Amino acid sequence: MAHLFRELSLGQSKREATPPPSATSRSSSMATVIPSDLPPSPLGQLAVQLSESDLRLTAYEIFVAANRSATGKTLSSAVSSAAAVANPDSPNGGSPASPAIQRSLTATAASKMKKALGMKSLSSLSPGSITKSPGSGSGSATGSGGKSKRPTTVGELMRIQMRVSENVDSRVRRAFLRIAASQVGRKIESVVLPLELLQQLKSSDFTDNQEYDAWLKRSLKVLEAGLLLHPRVPLDKSNSSQRLRQIIHSALDRPLETGRNNEQMQSLRSAVMSLATRSDGSFSDSCHWADGSPFNLRLYELLLEACFDSNDESSMVEEVDDLMEHIKKTWVILGINQQLHNLCFTWLLFSRYVVTGQVEMDLLYACDSQLAEVAKDAKTTKDPEYSQVLSATLSAILGWAEKRLLAYHDTFDRANVGTMDGIVSLGVSAARILVEDISNEYRRRRKGEVDVARTRIETYIRSSLRTAFAQRMEKADSSRRATRNQKNPLPVLAILAKDIGELAVQEKRMFSPIWKRWHPFAAGVAVATLHVCYGNEIKQFISGISELTPDAVQILRAADKLEKDLVQIAVEDSVDSDDGGKAIIREMPPFEAETVIANLVKDWIKARIDRLKEWVDRNLQQEVWNPLENQEGGYAQSAAEVLRITDETLDAFFQLPIPMHPGVLPDLIVGLDKYLQYYVSKAKSGCGSRTTYMPTMPALTRCTTGSKFQGVWKKKEKALPLQKRNSQASIANGDNSFGVTQICVRINSLHKIRSELDVVEKRVITHLRNCESAHNDDFSNGLGKKFELTPAACIEGVQQLSESLAYKLVFQDLSHSLWDGLYIGELSTSRIEPFLKELEQNLTLIAETVHERVRTRIITDIMRASFDGFLLVLLAGGPSRAFTIQDSQIMEQDFKAMKDLFWANGDGLAMDLIDKFSTAVRGVLPLFSTETDSLIERFKGMTLEAYGSSAKSRLPLPPTSGQWNGMEPNTVLRVLCYRNDESATRFLKKTYNLPKKL
Repeated sequence: MAHLFRELSLGQSKREATPPPSATSRSSSMATVIPSDLPPSPLGQLAVQLSESDLRLTAYEIFVAANRSATGKTLSSAVSSAAAVANPDSPNGGSPASPAIQRSLTATAASKMKKALGMKSLSSLSPGSITKSPGSGSGSATGSGGKSKRPTTVGELMRIQMRVSENVDSRVRRAFLRIAASQVGRKIESVVLPLELLQQLKSSDFTDNQEYDAWLKRSLKVLEAGLLLHPRVPLDKSNSSQRLRQIIHSALDRPLETGRNNEQMQSLRSAVMSLATRSDGSFSDSCHWADGSPFNLRLYELLLEACFDSNDESSMVEEVDDLMEHIKKTWVILGINQQLHNLCFTWLLFSRYVVTGQVEMDLLYACDSQLAEVAKDAKTTKDPEYSQVLSATLSAILGWAEKRLLAYHDTFDRANVGTMDGIVSLGVSAARILVEDISNEYRRRRKGEVDVARTRIETYIRSSLRTAFAQRMEKADSSRRATRNQKNPLPVLAILAKDIGELAVQEKRMFSPIWKRWHPFAAGVAVATLHVCYGNEIKQFISGISELTPDAVQILRAADKLEKDLVQIAVEDSVDSDDGGKAIIREMPPFEAETVIANLVKDWIKARIDRLKEWVDRNLQQEVWNPLENQEGGYAQSAAEVLRITDETLDAFFQLPIPMHPGVLPDLIVGLDKYLQYYVSKAKSGCGSRTTYMPTMPALTRCTTGSKFQGVWKKKEKALPLQKRNSQASIANGDNSFGVTQICVRINSLHKIRSELDVVEKRVITHLRNCESAHNDDFSNGLGKKFELTPAACIEGVQQLSESLAYKLVFQDLSHSLWDGLYIGELSTSRIEPFLKELEQNLTLIAETVHERVRTRIITDIMRASFDGFLLVLLAGGPSRAFTIQDSQIMEQDFKAMKDLFWANGDGLAMDLIDKFSTAVRGVLPLFSTETDSLIERFKGMTLEAYGSSAKSRLPLPPTSGQWNGMEPNTVLRVLCYRNDESATRFLKKTYNLPKKL
């Protein structure tokens, strides 16, 4: 079936001539490829798995049904072609035609719909630029000398536009003839089409079983979508919906025998009609099966798409008036009205403009024109369902427009600035409807207080110019670096002042004339924004001046010239304003120098540290945590940069022309200490901790192989006991930043910083010795010259990352071989070797990556996590695990193999360290070799001892602590729960009402 539809999906059968390859490829791509630039459809997403082809066929069936007696109507273009062929010697393609044909020619020359939307028709184009649509006259000759088949009726054109094969079309029409014959006099809106098609068509009507099965599944899913998932009338608590759902799901697994009036079809018909005939309050006898949102909107959108030329995706077919007339006849079935049509058509025009390269201005202006109709509808329509779709559609369009307008300097240039006016108009129109006709807050206020267009335009201007200003700053900085070796290079702020002046002139000449249509003082807003941006920079510069240097003079003169130019533009732009531009000028406080204050150096330190923290935020977002090449220690690039910047900051501090280095040094050290601590906290953030990967402790339950009963404490099998909490471990930088190697590099980086702090502190003492103002006490007293926060933060960070690495490795990366593999089913075939093999590979990688000073700690944590995982398998492994006494030997052997891996014949961890962390396992393993009766008596004794006399009548259920211990009641009880023998079963059944049979 799939291959058949691939061959016929372009609207022609194998008997038809194949369309030009470029046309088919474009048409296909339009249906399946949506550029990321296009917002998600606001018309809603379906809750059923129906492919684009399935929906298109369903929409086509509705179209054919709604136009049973009309799709054979001759197309205007076909009549026009006939006239041209009949009079080949006429200058216009033939001699004067009959009045009827002349009327058709007029219709072809200027489509009323295109004219209303302001779109070009064939008559307005030069002959050489006309691209033939599927229904517009004769086509080019085929390779064999014949002429390609052209549609002559509305139905044939629609079939080709919707890429329906002749075979499928013929089958659908035959079925509708049978339906019409069997239900004479019934209106089409009172018929549930998929149900009737199921009644009329049988497997022999199809090419093969694969095609029949695909059709059957599609029909059932359409019923499910229209009646159960997206019903027009909300479902009640009746049994009809449940019965239909059961019938559909059963039929999907075991296909119906269609085409007959058997018991299956009668049950389906009863359930379908019970739901479809429920009243929606409109007092009509319509069946509601395809008029629920968003199902109806999606089908209608596919019908509207057929109006666009398959050979030219950005233009409509010349027969669009004929097509639209017939498409509107589906309204009674789909529950569409003029308001919803206007909204859907607006979205279609907009999406076409976006996906066809955003170059066809006809589409953009047509969309804006259609929005005017939507605005009228919004003022008069109060239907909440319509308002919801309206709000979503306008928000999507406005969001798309604002994405461009909030940074219009990046979006538009001299080559494409002509499209800006249309996009602004589109965005403003959408915003006006959203605010004026939908917003409740707007209705509560007087309309005169809110100028939607003016407010939006100001937002766009200020946002884009701030972005452009930031870009000019980066450019000025690059220019300064490029001219660093030249004599007397311009300071950055002087270069920036020149660039901003040019930007203001460009704004005035290129963009302000466009904005003036909606905002009379757009240029004034623009220069006021630039003035504020540059004012912030110059004020920051002035606040840092300790003396007037040549650079400072250059910067101040450039700033003064820029300010005069900006003010002049604002004044010229505000000549016609009521206040003469005073409001704009008030937004432009003059640039002025400030006196140097006493804490100048402290301000310098604060600004420097703030920039360093910003650097940390910016660079750690790009850090991939791979070890630096040609460097010992395996630390990251950012760690090396952090230490380098720390050194540079110290050097810059001691080069400041101030006489009080020792006095303000403690402020600098405190700032650098917080900066380094900030880096440490950022470096370990997102990696999680031991608890992040440690699975949630499952509730106590009777678990055994083959058991279908989970006991009175029934929980989800497997999913709950081992929820892999990896959400916290991938909240930043993507999962690639949290692999084994990457976490090792993070550990190395923190270790590197910790080890380098002593070197930094010695360098500080050296600087102090070279200071003229320093005294012996300044460098003999260590107070104020040592880092207090960072060393402890590094130690804590290494500890956290080490535990996180260990538990992530065991409980997440190797869960497939530990939790999902160890002791599943038969123990002899599911032992621990696969886990140990993968674990050894990871241990080798870790040992080669981490610094030798932290290697032992990390491997110890991995050992501890491995032991915890082993115990969790034994005591909380879920219903797929059960053990006999004989299995204890395998457990002992596997645990010894695990310990041997970490001991590594004396080359690994020390045996006393291994013994220390294996205490819990060694205490629990003997329980698995203990006789069941002995375990029961031990459990009773422990419980009585823990709960006293209150436990004599009935043993209480001991709580799960997670601290496994051979002397702890819950641990012993878990061993019994996983003991696969009759004694344990009887005891658990009697004591806690667990089943006798396993």
